[in-house]
Amino acid sequence: MKIYELILEDDKLMGVDAISIVESPAIEEQFIALSKQQIQFKVQNEDKRILIGAALVPNKPIYRYDDKTGEEYYVYFSPETIRKASELYMIKGNQNNATLEHAEELNGLSVVESWIIEDENNDKSRAYGLEYPVGTWVVMMKVNNESIWTEYVKEGKVKGFSIEGWFAQRESVRAEDLQDALAQIEMAEAEHIAEQYILGSVRAIIKEDKRKKSGKRLEMESYADYPDAVSNNAQKGIDLNEKNGNKCATPVGKIRAQQLAQGKPLSVETISRMHSYLSRAEEYYNESDTEACGTISYLLWGGLAGKRWAESKLKELGKI
Repeated sequence: MKIYELILEDDKLMGVDAISIVESPAIEEQFIALSKQQIQFKVQNEDKRILIGAALVPNKPIYRYDDKTGEEYYVYFSPETIRKASELYMIKGNQNNATLEHAEELNGLSVVESWIIEDENNDKSRAYGLEYPVGTWVVMMKVNNESIWTEYVKEGKVKGFSIEGWFAQRESVRAEDLQDALAQIEMAEAEHIAEQYILGSVRAIIKEDKRKKSGKRLEMESYADYPDAVSNNAQKGIDLNEKNGNKCATPVGKIRAQQLAQGKPLSVETISRMHSYLSRAEEYYNESDTEACGTISYLLWGGLAGKRWAESKLKELGKI
């Protein structure tokens, strides 16, 4: 999929107009609500009613889907654009502009503090248990709207901030951003694999219980009938990565490569994630550039042969 950098081309027409409180923030960062139970302060008999969290995180790929064209892609903001956007937001006096889920305008919500993280270890956000990278735009929002606080914040119906505004976009394939994007995709796969492992364990317990009652042997679904080309691609990726100082891929990608290179059996869940990763990261693969992380990471997961096999196996199993 393509990656676009969102930029500011015209200070007068572009920038952040409002901040929305949402259930699923696009940047996947949740805010925390400061209250008397969490932070000690002078007036002990009432809540601060302040939300603190990230408005924008630098170089973080954000998944997007255009329902009109069906295009899937990623966007990201550079540290420079984030700083400029945060400054314009304050200069234009948009601190009182807030919405709920990008749909309903809200009264009584105001950004009372706004800053860019410049020191990873000593930033104010660390005092609240937040761990954002340098360049992140952090905001503190005061909630003087009773219904929003009680019905949405306290009930956990909103979990983070999401900006509203106007930005231009340009296609980007810078090496450092590409590597970050691949890492984000792999980490998403890692989280899903961990989740599926837990669910798989639960299913195994249920199956085992049923097996004991039925007297039948328990069989776990796993497959190792992928072609040699898949194992060869994984080994090629391992060799290229070692040649380049093992700087490419996350631990998940490296582990997956070892499994494939050794011909180890894969669970249905793993095959599904393999197909998902290879489909999403295919655009970064360049057969002629064997030093690029996009190429190496793709090979580690089995390459094009791995994608074809995974798709064929999932179709055979009726999973797609």
